[in-house]
Amino acid sequence: MLIHPDLVKIPAFIRNNLLLKMTSLNAVVISIRLIISLFIQRLLAQLVGEAGIAQIGSLRNLMQMFTSLSTLGVFNGVVKYVSEHKDNSKELQRLFSTAFVFTIIGTLGSAILLLSFAPWISERFFGSTDYVYLIRLIAVIVPFIAFNRAFLGIVNGLSKYKQFSKIELVAYLLSSGLTIFFLYRYNLDGVLIAIAITPVIQLFTLLYVFIKVLREYVVIQEISWSTPFSRSLLAFALMSFVSTVILNYVEIDIRRIIREEFSQNDAGIWTAMTNISKNYMVFSTALFTMYVLPKFASIHSRTGFFKEVGNIYKTLLPIFGVGMILVYVFRDIVVQIIYPDFEGLEALFKWQLLGDFIKLASIILAHQFLAKKLVRNFIFTELFSLALFYAFAKALSTHYGVEGVVMAHFFRYILYFIVVVFLVYRYFRKNVNIG
Repeated sequence: MLIHPDLVKIPAFIRNNLLLKMTSLNAVVISIRLIISLFIQRLLAQLVGEAGIAQIGSLRNLMQMFTSLSTLGVFNGVVKYVSEHKDNSKELQRLFSTAFVFTIIGTLGSAILLLSFAPWISERFFGSTDYVYLIRLIAVIVPFIAFNRAFLGIVNGLSKYKQFSKIELVAYLLSSGLTIFFLYRYNLDGVLIAIAITPVIQLFTLLYVFIKVLREYVVIQEISWSTPFSRSLLAFALMSFVSTVILNYVEIDIRRIIREEFSQNDAGIWTAMTNISKNYMVFSTALFTMYVLPKFASIHSRTGFFKEVGNIYKTLLPIFGVGMILVYVFRDIVVQIIYPDFEGLEALFKWQLLGDFIKLASIILAHQFLAKKLVRNFIFTELFSLALFYAFAKALSTHYGVEGVVMAHFFRYILYFIVVVFLVYRYFRKNVNIG
């Protein structure tokens, strides 16, 4: 029996809404990733335990820090200016020249830092000097981390969400296969090595899928050692340092506090909760960089901005709200599937999910700071958020243990949301000519 073509078409209400189109396509990719991730997380929980999960969490924090440092934090700047100048080849080449110089400087600086302070980094991040070899391996991988991040900025700025979904899925499948192979071959050390070399897989996958479009926009012969966009990108570098480097360092330090005041296993339980959170929150990450940031950058009126925020809220918040309710209702099953022997994990779900929902509503609004390069507002709110998290986590963990750290996550984002709303309204009130 033949199926009528109309039956397999995307429904009109999705087809006519770019955010819903991206969300529905992203949902397929994220669903596949989620299934694989659940399988891998269960394997890790069984084979390396809570302590191993904690070490893996510290490595991921370290990788995220150097993902930002290796490009001097130009990612969001590249996204913004590519989206604004994608029809102006001259301005694009000026932007790419500046990004290239920043990336070379960031790569060299990061590699030197990792090689020079490998013992200290290993001790501080992992509580042992046994991982010096891993720090030195990351130093070698830094160029791949940097150029993968820079090229992803171009992909996101062009809003090539279909190609981006391919890149995400293929790279994730390959890196997952490598992780499983190394896990069975070398146990925890193998997993850490697999995570460290994942950026190499991601870069080659990106180039394979996206090379034609990159050639169309990036003219290698016209890239020079000039930095005409330096002042503009330096602002994003500063914002990236606060939002990525300091954020990950705070997470590492909180994990260290849990490890020292309670146990390595407790640190692993908190890391397991953040892993579950990141599994469903990753659904929004691509939407922020490929839709929200370019969209806000192109809106120059107060009416247009709040209309778009309303559209994003109406589209995303109900989807995430229903998903989070389901995760909470079936939390016992989720724990049994992923982390069956992690006692006390179920108690953390309520605070984590509430905090994540408010976080989602907050960071949608906060992307206005990135889109309009409101450096002071962005840095203030990020530092305010991190200071609240650190202070609340230290105070509440004294009375409530690991649960206190997750409670801190919730309370922090309530106050963060209030401050972000106030600053966004103040921005439009000051700019009264923005209609």
